[in-house]
Amino acid sequence: MVSRRMTQGLGGHLGKLKLVPALMLTLALAACVTPKAVPPPTPRPQPPRPAPSQPSPTPARPETFAELPGWAQDDHAAGYEAFRTTCGVSRDPAMGEICRRARAIGPLDGPRARAFFEESFRPELLVGEGVLTAYFSPEYEARDRPSTEFSAPVRGKPADLVGSGIPGKDALRRTPDGKTGPYPDRAAIESTSPGQALAWMRPEDLFFLQIQGSGVLTYPNGRRTKAVFAATNGRTFVGIANPMRDRGLLPANNTSGDAIRGWLADNRGPRADEVMRLNPRYVFFTLAPDDGRQPVGAAGIPLPPGRAIAIDTGRNSLGEVFFIDGVAPTLSGAFPTYRRTVMALDMGGAIKGPVRADLYMGHGPSAGAEAGRVRHTLRMHRLVPKVGPNR
Repeated sequence: MVSRRMTQGLGGHLGKLKLVPALMLTLALAACVTPKAVPPPTPRPQPPRPAPSQPSPTPARPETFAELPGWAQDDHAAGYEAFRTTCGVSRDPAMGEICRRARAIGPLDGPRARAFFEESFRPELLVGEGVLTAYFSPEYEARDRPSTEFSAPVRGKPADLVGSGIPGKDALRRTPDGKTGPYPDRAAIESTSPGQALAWMRPEDLFFLQIQGSGVLTYPNGRRTKAVFAATNGRTFVGIANPMRDRGLLPANNTSGDAIRGWLADNRGPRADEVMRLNPRYVFFTLAPDDGRQPVGAAGIPLPPGRAIAIDTGRNSLGEVFFIDGVAPTLSGAFPTYRRTVMALDMGGAIKGPVRADLYMGHGPSAGAEAGRVRHTLRMHRLVPKVGPNR
């Protein structure tokens, strides 16, 4: 994922699972009875357990391309190129057939690319409305040694962390006696010594790097390295935009990424630390040479800027093609609409629901400024392959 990311913009959340002990009274009563010696019961063969159920397909309504708002105005050549270069991700045989056809054809101009999509797919509107956010691959200054300004350590994956903590994977702490339990939250991690830090950053920059999941670190001597996602502590992502708005730290219509980062920088120290610790999730990194390429998403390939989305993989699948319709922005300075063909190539811990997408904008400051203003009402149209049986 950009690995992100685990990522949404700044305001997602996950549900909580509540466990209720159903037999406490029975066990308490049993403890008061003197046990009698009885022969062990004859074991009976147990029927095999059923396989875990798969998520139900997202309800969708068949439609035509003429019904897609903004379809005629999209840059179909760009959408087709993103499809042609990333379509090998899909495990759907029908999608594989269309992918091979596109790669045999090669690049197409806008009108022919539009014709290719309309001949190869049929659109379906996913039921309901959701939220469109965006993310990017940032560039931040870093240092090899700490200072008053560069006081936040970039930590590698700890030796006592078991697992990766990405959606669907555990992140546990293993103690010296071999026992495991939940990994500490952000506040607890930051209260411990970082050991051999990979680099040192401004606290607010590190916080945003962790939200995005990867980025590029630049040093005074011109050296550049990639900070690549290694693991999380497995805690639920909690966005800080809404709490900052509710506390009166930011106006309701200006909780953009730039506004949040600016407030954290202006209040660097205990006050900003308190706000950032409202998000218990913590991300660990590895460093790699900067090759200038876009970051790799959960699908294992570089993300095409403006044409890749992170999705909830429990409701939709990596490699699917969507036409997104993002309207009615809630943040000031945002573009009014995002209507385009995109590929599902990433996932994020805060991206939950069938109609939910996080649009990858690219890397650098301009991409970051745009991404931080995206919070739009979203409708999603899945492009379903026409080839194959029952298509």
